[in-house]
Amino acid sequence: MHNAASVSASLGSVGLLRLFGVSWPWSLVAGLGVYLGTKTWKYFYIAARTAKRDLNGLYVLLRVKVALWRYMRQGSNIPSIFAQTVKLHPNKPALIYEATGETWTFAQLDEVCNAVAHWARGQGWVSGDVVALFMESRPLQVALWLGLAKVGVEAALINFSLRCDPLLHCIGVSGSRAIVFGAELADAMMEVNSAINQSMVRFCTGDLSAERLASLGAHPLDPILATASRHPPSPCVPSKGMNDRLFYIYTSGTTGLPKAAIVVHSRYYRIAAFSYFAFRMRRDDVVYDCLPLYHSAGNIIGVGQCLIHGLTVVVKKKFSASRFWEDCTKYNCTVVQYIGEICRYLLSQPVRPSERGHKVRLAVGNGLRPSVWEAFTERFGVAQIGEFYGATECNCSIANMDGKVGACGFNSRILPNVYPIRLVRVDEDTMELVRDNRGLCVPCRPGEPGLLVGRINQQDPLRRFDGYANQDATNKKIAHNVFKKNDSAYLSGVEGKAGMAAIADTTGTFDCNSFLKNIQRALPSYARPVFLRISPHVDTTGTFKIQKTRLQREGYDPRLTTDQIYLLNTRAAQYEAVDEELYNAISEGRMSL
Repeated sequence: MHNAASVSASLGSVGLLRLFGVSWPWSLVAGLGVYLGTKTWKYFYIAARTAKRDLNGLYVLLRVKVALWRYMRQGSNIPSIFAQTVKLHPNKPALIYEATGETWTFAQLDEVCNAVAHWARGQGWVSGDVVALFMESRPLQVALWLGLAKVGVEAALINFSLRCDPLLHCIGVSGSRAIVFGAELADAMMEVNSAINQSMVRFCTGDLSAERLASLGAHPLDPILATASRHPPSPCVPSKGMNDRLFYIYTSGTTGLPKAAIVVHSRYYRIAAFSYFAFRMRRDDVVYDCLPLYHSAGNIIGVGQCLIHGLTVVVKKKFSASRFWEDCTKYNCTVVQYIGEICRYLLSQPVRPSERGHKVRLAVGNGLRPSVWEAFTERFGVAQIGEFYGATECNCSIANMDGKVGACGFNSRILPNVYPIRLVRVDEDTMELVRDNRGLCVPCRPGEPGLLVGRINQQDPLRRFDGYANQDATNKKIAHNVFKKNDSAYLSGVEGKAGMAAIADTTGTFDCNSFLKNIQRALPSYARPVFLRISPHVDTTGTFKIQKTRLQREGYDPRLTTDQIYLLNTRAAQYEAVDEELYNAISEGRMSL
């Protein structure tokens, strides 16, 4: 309101002076003076410092939005966009599998996708059916979900680290009619095989003996695909457009069981396209993708550059710090992907000639700490860091487009409504949204921590929130009356690495070793508590809510509590008591978590 009044007063003074015959230059100077009299210099300072960045962001936003609008008008989807890419360069390498050295051209990838589509049709699956994929990263995983998408079947991309109950949950929550698993995960399948619905068809890719296949009730998939037709399948009925479901990607499951996030065709495109344009990738780039293909970073930000923009992508089965730069040199990679810990692992490696003999100019990822950021770019000679923030399902992703060290993105101060996201205040004790006297959320001041929210508009492919397979989980991520009355917004929340588990041991019989064995069997490594706090009881509020704020404030400092605190030593595979010496070693960075 204050800004509008300032502008009105300024324009009014210009018009009045012109009415009295004052020249344009002097009228404009006077109008500017009136504006400055009602507006602080801070706005102009911010505008001058951020205009280039914000206009570049606006350009990227409009470019993606126009492309999406065009694809939606044409009735396109990801398979049809990929078909256009294949026509442009059928013989160019699309995917290179580092584990074997095999190269798939765009035409070959398309042919395997067609074989998958015909196999799916032969199984009687129709548009809207779901098939679970459970395997380590490989080019065939891309061909499977993309080939299924050609006939409207949706893949559920399951984390290959899951075991037992979380694995069963992920298979079941998607409503999958079948599962394709890699032979390397046969043991994990055997653990849950008897609990899987017997009507679910099982297929195995890779080398597995006839006896193991029979014990799992699985069919070998590779020979079936080898003999299937390579010709394009007929269009699926009903056809799928950009706002229809493509596949499911699961949340990490560090705050509960994983949730199956719905990825529609437009979401896949916009995530890949934003990365491409925001970080100025080129069509002759070669991307080194060492992240798992069951998640959006590896499968959309990485592989998406191949399918949509025609880049060559090197698929790494599993990340290896010792082989990272050798691989980049061998395959002439110019773009690499990371998560924050990967960069730290690389820095801990001994110096090698290959770490400066590569052609990598851009590293794209998230979670890079400022101290690691500068050390990484200086040691390895990587010119550009493409840091971003965003969950698979969110509508408030942000990106660092100007290379500011430590930043994961920005929110325009001069064009705030072009991309309506906001940091809002939350109550630290209850983690509930703080509201003003109108019932609306309270924006954070600069430098103040808060919760990132994004306004929802289901008619806009950049603002829509498609949620999860479970409607209750979807509803928990939506808040109302956020920016204005009767609106709705996505809540970014607390998905991430597991930290500390506070356990009430009223009998004094808690056994760390048996606890560790149980969570090793049931949880992937990233979801296991790094710290344990063993208390005789857990403090609650007057309304019987756990007092998490005090626990968060005290952290793992043994001087602030009489409770016993333990740290998970992954190398020794045991929890160790945290004393003052160990606490200081962690705090000073002499011991990494």
